[in-house]
Amino acid sequence: MLLRRLSLCSRLTRPLTQVLLGRAHGSSFAHRGELRQAKRIVVKLGSAVVTRGDECGLALGRLASIVEQVAMLQNQGREMMIVTSGAVAFGKQRLRHEILLSQSVRQALHTGHNQLKDMSLPVLEARACAAAGQSGLMALYEAMFTQYSTCTAQVLVTNLDFHDDQKRQNLNSTLQELLRMNIVPIINTNDAVVPPPEPNSDLQGVISIKDNDSLAARLAVEMKADLLIALSDVEGLYNSPPGTDDAKLIDIFYPGDQQSITYGTKSRVGLGGMEAKVKAALWALQGGTSVVIANGTHPKVTGHVITDIVEGKKVGTFFSEVKPAGPTVEQQTEMARHSGRSLASLHPDQRSEIICHLAELLTEKKEEILAANKMDMDLAVSAGQLPPAMLKRLSLSPAKLNSLAIGLRQIAVAAQDSVGRVLRRTRVAHNLELEQITVPIGVLLVIFEARPDCLPQVSALAIASGNALLLKGGKEAANTNRILHQLTQEALSMHGVREAVQLVSTREEVEDLCRLDKLIDLIIPRGSSQLVRDIQRAAKGIPVLGHSEGICHVYIDAEASVDKVIKIVRDSKCDYPAACNAMETLLIHRDILRTPLFDQIIDMLRTERVKIHAGPRFASYLTFSPSEAKSLRTEYGDLECCMEVVDSMQEAVDHIHKYGSSHTDVIVTESEDTAEQFLQQLDSACVFWNASSRFADGYRFGLGAEVGISTARIHARGPVGLEGLLTTKWVLRGDGHTAADFSEQGTMKYLHENLPVTQPLAGQRDSN
Repeated sequence: MLLRRLSLCSRLTRPLTQVLLGRAHGSSFAHRGELRQAKRIVVKLGSAVVTRGDECGLALGRLASIVEQVAMLQNQGREMMIVTSGAVAFGKQRLRHEILLSQSVRQALHTGHNQLKDMSLPVLEARACAAAGQSGLMALYEAMFTQYSTCTAQVLVTNLDFHDDQKRQNLNSTLQELLRMNIVPIINTNDAVVPPPEPNSDLQGVISIKDNDSLAARLAVEMKADLLIALSDVEGLYNSPPGTDDAKLIDIFYPGDQQSITYGTKSRVGLGGMEAKVKAALWALQGGTSVVIANGTHPKVTGHVITDIVEGKKVGTFFSEVKPAGPTVEQQTEMARHSGRSLASLHPDQRSEIICHLAELLTEKKEEILAANKMDMDLAVSAGQLPPAMLKRLSLSPAKLNSLAIGLRQIAVAAQDSVGRVLRRTRVAHNLELEQITVPIGVLLVIFEARPDCLPQVSALAIASGNALLLKGGKEAANTNRILHQLTQEALSMHGVREAVQLVSTREEVEDLCRLDKLIDLIIPRGSSQLVRDIQRAAKGIPVLGHSEGICHVYIDAEASVDKVIKIVRDSKCDYPAACNAMETLLIHRDILRTPLFDQIIDMLRTERVKIHAGPRFASYLTFSPSEAKSLRTEYGDLECCMEVVDSMQEAVDHIHKYGSSHTDVIVTESEDTAEQFLQQLDSACVFWNASSRFADGYRFGLGAEVGISTARIHARGPVGLEGLLTTKWVLRGDGHTAADFSEQGTMKYLHENLPVTQPLAGQRDSN
């Protein structure tokens, strides 16, 4: 039976073997993203991960999810090894059960009945527990891995097995053969015979096996593993003991940073604490194995913690020998927030001066900007991966830069009356006045694709609203973004707030940025609907301003003007089909079918080469219909649209509510009553009467520029300009007032008198 299973395991296919060709061992991975290339991986399961909270027995659910991830990676073609704790806890559970059973039998025989008195359990010796638990622990692993057609093998080691050259060679040979046969080795110290560790017993250049941390590190280096994942009951390595006020999780730890951290106590079970883990990790790193320390006990992440690490996601603490030249994204965010507070406290004229100076720099440095943009364009064209629409967005021209400069000067004017504007003033009581004033949101993260013109626009809006800004641009525009960001910081420097706008140029994944909920206050995606959807899914506790789809409708009423219909439909669909405010569905009143107006609409769309997809009702009216729409909820983003028939304005509204995306919807009619009902009933961010859907744009609304279009129900909605980047706070000015003054026994009464809203003098505006 065993031979048959081994044969089966050795024949399992390895679909990623072609990709995971390994690498020359001797240097660890420099960046998290490179962990995807890891072929040989050691997973160390700490005692706190494997055991239950009562330290007696195993955490079966947690263990099962870990086994599933290891098996999945093994079946991808990786070579997986597990260093596990748990034998002592498993044995303790078995021995306690046996002792209780034995005591109950003896007591029953002694007393003659089954009334058992309180029974005390003796202290169980750890080595005895290990001896009793090893076989059961291994049987459990084998049963779990069998569910995934994965074979396992147990290997027990001691410190002597690594110090004796012959034994070490035998161990290496055994493990190599098991990996070759596609078997997962499960390794543990032989706790039934291992002596207690001696202090300071490390040999020169060699770590001593004192616990499973040191065992995993020694094994990873011995087997030339690419990656060691050490799972414990903490999120990773902190700069001070977790739970203290100033404790911060360290994303990347570099050799030599030991002096910057303070270690706390060790975990509730096991021999090693965090200090032992760091020592083992640094030793493995020196030996050429990358290391990640992460939490394997958190119920929300345990089911994917190992696969997330291998995919390069920001989980736990990554140990790296390569220290980046610039700051980390967390440090950039802290710098932006600090400088952003100074930006918000500037006089409005000073913020306007910064924006005007940036506009001037766009003109003065035009040649440098265009040269950088040409580099990006040449790279994009030679790569041949960008569609024409994205290439068009990537390209800058002198006319585009002039237009940008004009837009920035408009924003500079608007910045005069943004931060610190009084919206409401109330006299609550005598000498007690309340104000509601505008303040910046805080730190904005704007993620944009191949559209470098977005950078100065968004920067200007952030400066005008006093917000700190973190920018993550597409790699296609890296050279253009770099020089535009340099010019932005040059403009900010004139009033000492250079760091308020930061460009993320590290290898941060967008999904990792979306997890910085304690550092970022609002995420604004600028790009495709797929980008927006991905960010909305990835954002953890951070609001996202934007829309995932732009399914815009134009409804042609029975009383529509022929000339207006043709103009509006053509512009809505054909002016810029890839825009989010382009028409995707044309709804036609039933009475228009088989009329000259209907023929003119079809002829115009045919002339403009628009492909029509018929909705179910429209198709039923035609003998030879166009291709039927696969879905009435489709954003084509091209010269294509869906056409459907409705019986009334109310049916058009119902259709839009069911299939629309609450972006922009239009009615074309000469009936004012019908139009007003449409405008009132339809629940979209933008609702137009006899106007093209392409008007849903911040510039056309007179906002100067926009950071995006939002379909959210709260905060900003529709095209979002400067106002959408502000929030409010309440300021109460009193004269020693207390709540008790207004109680039944108090002497004061509420007035709640609304006062005129007069703005404070320039330079006295409040900010956060």
